[in-house]
Amino acid sequence: MTTAFRRLAWWIQDYAYAVGCQARGSLSRTTADSFLSGERTPVVVIPGVFESWQFMLPLITALHRAGHPVHVVPALKRNRLDVRSSARLVADHVAAAGLEGVVILAHSKGGLIGKYLMLALDADRRIERMIAICAPFAGSRYARYLLIPSLHIFSPRNALTLQMAKEEAVNRRITSLYGLFDPHIPEGSILPGANNVQLPSAGHFRILGDPATRRAVLEQADQPPAGPHGPSNQDHGQAVPPPADG
Repeated sequence: MTTAFRRLAWWIQDYAYAVGCQARGSLSRTTADSFLSGERTPVVVIPGVFESWQFMLPLITALHRAGHPVHVVPALKRNRLDVRSSARLVADHVAAAGLEGVVILAHSKGGLIGKYLMLALDADRRIERMIAICAPFAGSRYARYLLIPSLHIFSPRNALTLQMAKEEAVNRRITSLYGLFDPHIPEGSILPGANNVQLPSAGHFRILGDPATRRAVLEQADQPPAGPHGPSNQDHGQAVPPPADG
């Protein structure tokens, strides 16, 4: 199969997975509080734009079965708010639940929300690390064709995206997972200074259900802390991105 046909097949498989996942999520009767038990590292899930938390149910289930209490943020709904507002909702949830040593598990736009949270809204250092899957840390050239305001953050020229890309202090506490081909982020998800891991699968959505992704997430969720707790001028909490991201 030629590269063009292979990528076309990946596109089709990716959207088929996304449609199926949305349908399964809307029919699922599983509640968010079903995953709160566990003695291992707490995990907070941040899905991508237009995704409910059920979109990441395969990974949520795997983490919970491995002993991790998994928190979702119902207030995010389908993640249509701007990055700053969404990050505030996540920060409020983490504080209200009294969580510490948190690992964020994020998909796509969720990775930008998670990094903003780590940079600007985590003075108490409740967030230990983030595992980001297919996150557009450098934006996507396809954003120029997107007219919906909530998608402006994906532009490589977006002020907040550019500012966060310059702030590399927290990158060492981020693992960026990505596949062989991402139809939505041709720039890729490599993040300077982070733990960048390419998986042997493809797609922007379908990668969430791939066994290799599940294994990588479980492995990363059990990694030791990246460094000593507490705010640090070199590590986080000093760089505040610009006030708008639209």
